[in-house]
Amino acid sequence: MTQNIQLDAELLYAELREGVRALIAATPQPAVLAGITSGGAWLAERLQRDLQLPGDAGVISSSMHRDDFAQRGLSISAQTVLPYEVDGANVVLIDDVLYTGRTLRAVINELFDYGRPASVQLAVLVDRGGRELPIQANVCAATMTLPANQLLELARDDEGRFRFVLETKEN
Repeated sequence: MTQNIQLDAELLYAELREGVRALIAATPQPAVLAGITSGGAWLAERLQRDLQLPGDAGVISSSMHRDDFAQRGLSISAQTVLPYEVDGANVVLIDDVLYTGRTLRAVINELFDYGRPASVQLAVLVDRGGRELPIQANVCAATMTLPANQLLELARDDEGRFRFVLETKEN
């Protein structure tokens, strides 16, 4: 079952934008954005534009380093494209929903395949709890708790506005 929920994604985006602005201001230059496919990539693209950062935001995929790759296979989502030098960069990873931390572990492995960044920080729209790995966000617009059988996903309409979709998995 899929339903829209009352969490205002646009309002949370505004909070995330200001948190990322502060994070970048406190980070030694150059700071670059890398959005995790797919919701994080949408956020990073919009943040890049709204914060008037030079160049393009990167897109990073977790599919090649997932610990469940044998079951899931290669994702049909966008693959990694980092339009900047990773070595020595201060990378801000952007994601829509932080849950177990397993996607972030895979993304960090993918990032290091491209070079050795000076630092890696994380900004998320929503932290839904349920961590299985010791990962936490430097910037988080909202925190909430959901049952394990529910998936919270970011959606984007044709005009680029964000909303959340909550899906309940059948047991």
